[in-house]
Amino acid sequence: MVRKAVIPAAGLGINFLPATKAQSKEMLPIIVTPTIQYVVEEAIDSGIDDILIIIGKGKRAIEDHFDRNHDLELYLENKKRDDQYNEIRRIADMANIHFIRQKEINGLGDAIRYAEQHVGNEPFAVLLGDTIIDSVIPVTQQLIDIYEQYRHTIVAVETVPKENVSRFGIVGGKQVSDALWSLTELVEKPSIDKTPSDLALAGRYILTPKIFKAIEDTPADKNNEIQLTDALQLMVQREDIYAYAIEGKRYDIGNKLDYLKTIVEIALKKDDISEEFLTFLKNIVSEKGHA
Repeated sequence: MVRKAVIPAAGLGINFLPATKAQSKEMLPIIVTPTIQYVVEEAIDSGIDDILIIIGKGKRAIEDHFDRNHDLELYLENKKRDDQYNEIRRIADMANIHFIRQKEINGLGDAIRYAEQHVGNEPFAVLLGDTIIDSVIPVTQQLIDIYEQYRHTIVAVETVPKENVSRFGIVGGKQVSDALWSLTELVEKPSIDKTPSDLALAGRYILTPKIFKAIEDTPADKNNEIQLTDALQLMVQREDIYAYAIEGKRYDIGNKLDYLKTIVEIALKKDDISEEFLTFLKNIVSEKGHA
């Protein structure tokens, strides 16, 4: 049974400076909700309420967001702003959220290593804190369901255009069913001519505790970082690993353009603003077309 989740959120967020000088990029809002809140809610919706968030030095905004703010609560209560008061309280009480600081930014694999004591000898979910996935069934729940059948590490994947494979970790292996592969290979950001497939890692994993030994045995890459993909490639030589093609739409806020696209698409799903926002977008496009 998967009872715990780990959310790495310690990156420097270089692409979003200066906004990320004092806060993690995972706190960048999608309209009014921080990106990482969507990720935490996915874990909760998947039946997990024990969550470890790995944060970076000097960036306490994530901790503060999921903590109580008594002065704000009192202000909202006195002003009879019940909806906002209830939402603020809900965020603080939604799960058992723990934090640990990654002492140096040494890659995703190194960040996962900090979770070893917390998860112990249990399988656990990993949800990247800068990736939102919109789906009917939470993607983490989809992976848990597959894990319960196979009892091996499961990685979420999605098909990407061949010309974009160099931006992702890519997997290769034997197809077991319509949406499941038994893996033989995982490569971090391969070139087009060396990619094993067009199946890209999608920011969600169910890992067994054996990942920690694989991370320990994984050498640093050319940037002196330990990549989770490299650790999984080492692990696939030791035991079975499966990839599952997710059902859902993935939103990545790793760069400015994708971040803006995410805001637009999610805004168009909001009942309270979608109609006016769509009219605004149409007017903008029309004006640009006649400029």
